[in-house]
Amino acid sequence: MTMDTATSREFWVSSGHHMTRRTDGGGLAITDELILAYLARPELVPPEEACAAERELHAMLMAEPRRAVTKAMIEAIQDDDARENWSFMIGFRDRLIAAPSVEAAYLGIIRRQASAVPPLFLNQLTHLILRNALDGCEDPFVLRAAECFFRAQKGSLRDDTLLIADAELIEGFEAERRTLMQSSPLTAMFGGDALAGLDVMTDDNAGDYWSCSDAFSMVMNLGGNPRAREALARVIESWIGHLLGMTATVTPVERIEDADWRWFVGLDAEATGIGNRLWQGETVDPTAQARVCGLFKLNFGDQARVDPRLAGKPVYLIMALTEDMILRIKPQNLIAGLPLGAAAA
Repeated sequence: MTMDTATSREFWVSSGHHMTRRTDGGGLAITDELILAYLARPELVPPEEACAAERELHAMLMAEPRRAVTKAMIEAIQDDDARENWSFMIGFRDRLIAAPSVEAAYLGIIRRQASAVPPLFLNQLTHLILRNALDGCEDPFVLRAAECFFRAQKGSLRDDTLLIADAELIEGFEAERRTLMQSSPLTAMFGGDALAGLDVMTDDNAGDYWSCSDAFSMVMNLGGNPRAREALARVIESWIGHLLGMTATVTPVERIEDADWRWFVGLDAEATGIGNRLWQGETVDPTAQARVCGLFKLNFGDQARVDPRLAGKPVYLIMALTEDMILRIKPQNLIAGLPLGAAAA
């Protein structure tokens, strides 16, 4: 069964949302089609040299995606890498089918078993959940900002303004450029930088996003266009509201001016490290401080569901680039790191 998208514009077909259906609670049901999509991934389709046990396991699940898989079936696979892939996949599949929705499965993984699930699978779940949460969104800036939740971004400076582009696209461009340098150095010199062939999203061209949403090819002007940070704030609100059922107001800020700030969440590993040093009163190297590329203030609408230690104070959210200018947002931090009481957990 597919989701009805007749009343809203289509985007992110690659998320697989068309292979799901909504539950009565607004989440996404785990369908056989969704499980089959995972089984069709290159990591799991047996190659020609695969052993009989691996081919039989794959064929069995393609016919019956929810069929029980025993430990012995996996151990019978001869190739070590294939055996590890199948172990991860079956554990992941079992967590999905045991949950009432994709969202519930994600929350269960984040709260109890995050280390047991490869980041690739978490990113795919995030992609799918955000597609559901943002269904009906008509703002391309918000959708482009949401890509940062499930795809790494590469930062670069143009005229002292921070731009971020899809890291996988940039890596592919740079790999082609290195190959070209070997065969034709002069041609490569005039090929332009990695962003040359990508459009920076503006008010004028934002409408183009609908035709290229699955290409992830539009550049976000994070440093120069206020709409970019505002869009990230809207994504954070939607993520928290959809998964936790909580109303939150998120506002971009330039600095933390509250001397009595009570809580922060690092939206990525780099920001968490910087935030921890600030929290402990340590001096943060100016170079590290310069990599902070986003700061937000979060206020909850229902304080009864928030840890009393917050006492009405906001939660600050920090976002930062790595030394090699990569932004890897971990949206699970917005679930595991928020100061929520038992009622919200």
